[in-house]
Amino acid sequence: MRAPVLTQKRARSLRRAMTPPEAALWAYLRQRVSGRPNFRRQHPVGPYILDFFCAPAKLAIEIDGRVHETADNPEKDARRTAWLNVQGIEVVRIPATEVLHDAAEAAEGVLQIARLRVGLADPPL
Repeated sequence: MRAPVLTQKRARSLRRAMTPPEAALWAYLRQRVSGRPNFRRQHPVGPYILDFFCAPAKLAIEIDGRVHETADNPEKDARRTAWLNVQGIEVVRIPATEVLHDAAEAAEGVLQIARLRVGLADPPL
């Protein structure tokens, strides 16, 4: 689904100003390895910008910091997730503290979910 021009411009701006947890996870997800699903960062979909998106798996990865727990943000996140699910996109939310604690482990979990959704076998050892 095509995003409005304003959303596309905002996504470009967010790519230049990633949060520390996003940057840590991106360091692992950006590596192009044969047989591994590719991810895009700050990808616009409709009116939303996804932290990370794997198109073949139709998988969105959202890194949730403390702001997602305050005010009406949980309700906004629920509406956003429902809208993305209607578009056929599965949303996986990972707490920012988890990524900062061990970005490599978080990335491996994300990649495993993407492999399962795409139907790829585990990579050879």
